[in-house]
Amino acid sequence: MPRGITRRSFHKLALGLAGAPAINGLGAAASRTRRDPDPHSIALRAVDGLVVDVLIDNLSDSYSSKPHHVSPEFNNVVAAGAKEISGAALCCAELGLSVMLTVKAGAVRHKLLFDAGPEGSVLLRNSRNLGVRLDDVETVAISHGHWDHMGALPDAVREIAHDNKRVPCHVNPGMFLERGARLTTGQVVPFQKVPSPEALTAAGADVVNAFGERLLLDDCYYLSGEIPRVTSFEKGRPDHLSRKGPDKAWEPDPLLMDERYLAVNVRDKGLIVFSACSHAGVVNVLLDARKVFPDTPVYGVFGGLHLVGATMERIIPDTVTNLQKLALKQIMPAHCSGWRALHALLSAFGESVITPSSVGSRYSF
Repeated sequence: MPRGITRRSFHKLALGLAGAPAINGLGAAASRTRRDPDPHSIALRAVDGLVVDVLIDNLSDSYSSKPHHVSPEFNNVVAAGAKEISGAALCCAELGLSVMLTVKAGAVRHKLLFDAGPEGSVLLRNSRNLGVRLDDVETVAISHGHWDHMGALPDAVREIAHDNKRVPCHVNPGMFLERGARLTTGQVVPFQKVPSPEALTAAGADVVNAFGERLLLDDCYYLSGEIPRVTSFEKGRPDHLSRKGPDKAWEPDPLLMDERYLAVNVRDKGLIVFSACSHAGVVNVLLDARKVFPDTPVYGVFGGLHLVGATMERIIPDTVTNLQKLALKQIMPAHCSGWRALHALLSAFGESVITPSSVGSRYSF
């Protein structure tokens, strides 16, 4: 049994795959359609605290004021040992996302890397400058198969897996198609290929390559399965394409059905949902989290909202209206949210919007 999955959780995963191979390979699940969850079967543990370190994000911003539970990059690099504020002491911002999540539940502490960003050198530099160790990470989970979330993954795994240690890395088979986008000029441009399960295995990962949802690390983290698309307005990314090989034709792939979200239940608050790009639509993501955990309120959402580009920007009003119905306490836009969406959210939600996520920030719940 791979480290990072509880015996109970792994048993559920095995049942959900109906005998399909899950470790180190591209085994296909018996069905890609997630069954409606039994609310009594997913017992996500309530944790006493959660710390979120932003290792990779599009933006650098230590100057804007932040609420008391968000520590800015300057404070964090100095606490990690920087003797002065300088370019070399700070983090690099770049297109992508990677967050380190650390939970405490009683005497238990569990550390998980969610996404890795696009470049290993930047991830390793930022982690070092922030004093965020990688060698004690217990599990890696990946949101979807795009280069800006997986490009640095082999370097991250090598840093985590040392002295013959291996680390579970949770992906799903839908992540490994070739992908690209149609530019506003009409030109189709391929994306950098994401590292294969074989490459991740060679780097030191125990690859858990499965479609289904699962609980991780003593049931402290929930990694979703396929996200149901239920809203009428969240129709995906129209410029997005995929193909099954270099000699195959590009096909429309607006829905990115390989996308997954992560959730943590913080005691006395509720669910904090991590939706790295929200290609499924952030409202779809949050509705699914509420359905999976009907007795636990959704406290907040962190991640990219992908409300960018002419087509996606048109759904900003519908997104805001539906988020208002969900009564979140905190909205933490990051990565691909876009400035127009940010302005709309600030106008509608005021101080409930913790704006904006920036590289080197630390959130404590």
